[in-house]
Amino acid sequence: MIRIGLLSDTHGYLDPRLPDLFMECDEIWHAGDIGNIDIADHLAALKTLRAVYGNIDDAYIRNTFPENQRFECEEVDVWIKHIGGYPGHYDRSVKDRLAAGPPKLFISGHSHILKVMYDKKFDLLHINPGAAGKYGLHKVPTAVRFTIDHSNIKDLEVIELGRP
Repeated sequence: MIRIGLLSDTHGYLDPRLPDLFMECDEIWHAGDIGNIDIADHLAALKTLRAVYGNIDDAYIRNTFPENQRFECEEVDVWIKHIGGYPGHYDRSVKDRLAAGPPKLFISGHSHILKVMYDKKFDLLHINPGAAGKYGLHKVPTAVRFTIDHSNIKDLEVIELGRP
């Protein structure tokens, strides 16, 4: 059983409450637009960090993290990509790959809109944790916690951080 802390779109800002909120997590996953390497280093010092780069990330972050992360967590096939879209509106960069071999869990960021949706067509759970930073269109910064237990994704919690 693995507890995950998931965030996206920090844009160079790490809410000071996040370390405590992710204290009981085993891993932290970041779905891109990290903003600067200091944010990634701080998160990696807390827990194992899996991250992808986003469209605002510089060359250093792009050389440190991939555009896509696809891996097994417990018995769940996970794919993280910053610009991925969501069920019924996937980005063209992922559509064919999803059709050829969908994961069980597809995570994206970019929109700053928190979404948790089940995709019947591809039999997958899609999560966009919204934006945890203080820059962008979102009104309330958010993050997500959940558990992967063998092949089950459960105990999902939305964390509303409120304006800093």
